[in-house]
Amino acid sequence: MNYFEGSSSYVASEDLMRSVNIAMALEKPLLIKGEPGTGKTMLAQAVADALGMELVIWNIKSTTKAQDGLYVYDTVQRLYDSQFGESVSDIHKYIKLGKLGEAFRSEKKVILLIDEIDKADLEFPNDLLWELDRMEFYIPETQETVKAKQRPVVIITSNAEKELPDAFLRRCIFHYIAFPNEQMMADIVQAHYPDLERDFCEQVLRAFYRIREVGSIQKKPSTSELLDWIQALRITGVSLESVEREVPFSGVLMKKNEDLDTLSKRWGHR
Repeated sequence: MNYFEGSSSYVASEDLMRSVNIAMALEKPLLIKGEPGTGKTMLAQAVADALGMELVIWNIKSTTKAQDGLYVYDTVQRLYDSQFGESVSDIHKYIKLGKLGEAFRSEKKVILLIDEIDKADLEFPNDLLWELDRMEFYIPETQETVKAKQRPVVIITSNAEKELPDAFLRRCIFHYIAFPNEQMMADIVQAHYPDLERDFCEQVLRAFYRIREVGSIQKKPSTSELLDWIQALRITGVSLESVEREVPFSGVLMKKNEDLDTLSKRWGHR
């Protein structure tokens, strides 16, 4: 079995790499939680890149049903074809596999990302228990069972907006991605901006963590927002002194009016 050891573009802690490898060895879904912007979704891409595997992404929305990931029977198209005299006896051509079905049908082992599972209704995780356990599902319209040719590596992300059912949690390997400390964040920044000057990086990180420590801020800036902020500072050529005195382009970091007002009162910003 291949092991995940991080990648040049994704800095993973030892605990996170261990969780990924344990989940793969035990053939269980890996459930990832953490603050928005801590790299939950990017982890799946990093694992796929590192192991040379295809990534299949199932983005979950509030309206998503478990059935959507299995298959869809296009009855409307079949009715439309029948009205124009076309043969509709072959039901297979009206069956379209969802992302879970695509992962099962793949000839090669793939990474299946079920992204932001907590956006769906409370029954959604339980509705997938059989399929994730048995790696198969039945299509009654064609009387066909779709069984995984190669068991996919399943990575599931959650922003903890809703509690997930106990029966679902028992079937997963769980890992919480803690917000990176300053040293790990420096490694993350280095991975994205390898030519960034050390003094500039240190100053920006000091300012960033100083902002996150303000208790009255409602939405603390995340890793992705830090990377965007660095890019904005580099493009405009802002000086180190400016970063130290104020928070230039604070709208890149902060997403709420109240938080912008807090920064303005403390340091000034533009």
